[in-house]
Amino acid sequence: MPVGRLHHLIVDCPDPAASARFWSALLGLPITHDDPDFMVVSADTTTSGTAFQRAPDQRPPTWPDPDVPQQMHLDVMVDDPATAAEAAVALGARPLPGNHVFADPAGHPFCLIPRPGWAPPVNPEASPPGR
Repeated sequence: MPVGRLHHLIVDCPDPAASARFWSALLGLPITHDDPDFMVVSADTTTSGTAFQRAPDQRPPTWPDPDVPQQMHLDVMVDDPATAAEAAVALGARPLPGNHVFADPAGHPFCLIPRPGWAPPVNPEASPPGR
């Protein structure tokens, strides 16, 4: 049984609006969430997509030189963040500073976020009624 479902791929950038406009045009998808610090490009407001998060001091990756590594993380939607956190740790995740922020076994960060109301339960049989 899965612990969660991919919600968004989060990309750090100094200008979320510029990044969202670029990817929106490149992919032919609309900007579905517009906030100065966090923008989303996805098929619609009830579909996961790619998000652009303000990181004012972000330095572009120096691919393939690992001097400045890639700067993205995954948001994983879960039915119950506390239960999902326990399951993630049991699978090898390491808690990081922040609310429901973890590192995978290789150190890549990810966040466990409460499932948005538009999304069906990750585990319908495990979700409380009315959720």
